[in-house]
This record gives sequence, C-alpha cells and structure tokens, in this order.
Amino acid sequence: MSPLAIYIHWPYCARICPYCDFNVYKSKGRNSALCESIIDDLRAWRALTGPRSVTSIHFGGGTPSLLEAKEISMFISNIDSIWGLSSHTEIALEANPNDANAAKWKDYNSAGINRISLGVQSFNNTALKLLGRDHNSEQAVRALSEATDTFQSVSADLIFGWAGQTKTDLTSDLDTLLQLNLNHISTYQLTIEDNTAFAKAEARGLSRAVNEDQSADFFEMILQNFADNGFDHYEISNFAKPHHQSEHNLAYWRGYDYVGVGPGAHGRITQEGQRSATICEATPEGYIKRVMDTGVGIKEREDLSPEDWAEEYLLMGLRINEGISLTRFKNIRGEVLSERRYAPLLEGGFLKLEKDRLIATQKGRFVLNAVTEALLV
Repeated sequence: MSPLAIYIHWPYCARICPYCDFNVYKSKGRNSALCESIIDDLRAWRALTGPRSVTSIHFGGGTPSLLEAKEISMFISNIDSIWGLSSHTEIALEANPNDANAAKWKDYNSAGINRISLGVQSFNNTALKLLGRDHNSEQAVRALSEATDTFQSVSADLIFGWAGQTKTDLTSDLDTLLQLNLNHISTYQLTIEDNTAFAKAEARGLSRAVNEDQSADFFEMILQNFADNGFDHYEISNFAKPHHQSEHNLAYWRGYDYVGVGPGAHGRITQEGQRSATICEATPEGYIKRVMDTGVGIKEREDLSPEDWAEEYLLMGLRINEGISLTRFKNIRGEVLSERRYAPLLEGGFLKLEKDRLIATQKGRFVLNAVTEALLV
C-alpha cells in the first residue's frame, strides 16, 4: 500500500485576507462539535484506506493556529490510534505570526507538532496593510525567531508581486528571511482570484498586483538569492535546506493518497486500482450535519478515469525537481507517454530525461503551463 498523508482543514480565520479564495469563515470561537465531527470523519476514512503508513499530518486552513494545543493533541492522538504514527511522521501546522508566542509554540510542540509554517507574506508594513494582514513586521520577525527556537522545521510564506513593490522592497524581504535561519521558504506570486476582494478592487480599476514581466523579474531575484544561500529549489514555489522539504506537499506532488477532512477538504484515495477524488461538505454546519447523518464528511466522490489520473500525476509531478516516472505514467494510463510529444521539449531545453524520469528544467518551469499543455494535447 502507498504511503498516506492526512490533511485537516480548520476553516476559521480571525480576518479573511482580500486575496484569499480558500474555503474560510470568520471565527466564532471554540467549536467542539466541529472537532468531534473531524475525528468521526477520520475514523470513517480508515475503512477506505485500510492500514497505511502515515507520512504526514497537516493542519491547514483557514487558521488552525486558532486551535488550542489540547485540541491539536486530541487530533494527533486519535490519528495515532486509528492508523499509527512513527517518530518520523511530519506533523505540521499553519500559523499566523500574531496567533502565537514562545509559550504557545512550546505547547504546540508538546502536543506533537514538529513543523510550523508561518504566513508572514512580507516584512514590509505597507505591503502587509495592502494584503489585509493583521500583523506587522516586528511581530513576524519575533514569531519566526521564537519558532526556530522550538521546532525542528520552520517555514515562512512570502508573497511577491504586490502593487507598488520594487526590487529594493523584495531584496529587503529576502534579506530578512535569510537572516532568520529558516530551513524552508514558500514563495507565491500574488494572483487575483475570482470572487475575492482584490478581484472586485481590480474591476474598479484599483491595481493590486504588478504585471507579469515584473513578477518574472522578481522571481529570478528570488531564485538567485536562495540558490546562493544553500536552498534547494525542489518545487516551483518552494525552497528547502537539506532534509527540510515538506513531506506533506511532496505527497500531493508525487501522487500519493491523502485523507482530506474538515469543511471543504479535498482528498484522494486509491482502492483496487481505482483512484477517486473526494470533496467534503463546505460549510462547518453542513459538514457537522453530514458526518452526523452519514458517518463521513464527504459530499462528492468522483472516480477518475485512467486519463484523468495520469494527467493529474503529470501536472503535479513536473512541479518538483524529481519529475515523473514514465513507467508509473504508463501503469496509470495504460499506455506510454508518446515520445513525439516530449521530444521537441527535450530539444528545446524545457524538459530533460534521466533514465525513467521526465523532469522540467529551470527554463521549463518558467513556462510549465505551456509545457504540460503540449504534453497533454
């Protein structure tokens, strides 16, 4: 059986960021009913997965750092009793800089968290205000410093390409990150998603992001800075020091199975050669009711065709520097990936072939959408 990752979606936020299109809701305080429903849902998933080796647990959202350490501990202990955990299991929590302090970090660590991902986004107070964040630069630096004193792995998120950003602004953000002794950094180009506050602002003529050429220039700066400082660009948006890659995100990119519980969570499960995509009921109230009525939070389950499964494997796998296995692609789809499709991309320097693995080059990563489109025509 393949390894298993577990994703727990906590949907509440103290404030909803104007660029966010995730399934999130304004916090209403503690919600023991939702915690209980998530645990019941996890038990139901055990029947779907069978016995598995759990590589990672990831608390995402939303803002799971609104949860107390005792609630985190409750989830972890239940997962341990359901599947079993090892000392090598990555257990990660997404957090906001102003949701924690040194004491809370220690409580989370005692509860079982060994990796923290902090939504810093920037150290520029003007940018933080534009992005709707509820922390400032000083709080971000303090939160990261305290986290690195407590956890084995600490990651920070950085958003670039916000309106008005200059190369000097970006250099300042990068310098601050590199001074904090982090071992993982995720960088995201600011994109304007439909049905967000930023999309409405753009429709009114209020720019919130720089143009594509500026973003490309910024990304080249990021690549150079992190390469010069010992980070491995192991995925398009992610950089890690040795042994600090995100095991949970690698499960997605490598096409492993993953449990998705909590309102709106997505999952993937493979049973007897059939891969299925699952989506949970979106609203907290609807999710609680569905678990209560049916025993599981899944609202939709779609069996993927071999073509859809192979396409998903290719789209996700080419994001990482290990690429995809052509043999596995063949086993999933039932036919080989035609050489006539990837040969021109090899010649153009967009892909490289290393034994059985097809890998996007740095040049190919800059235009990965076009590369994957050419492969899947």
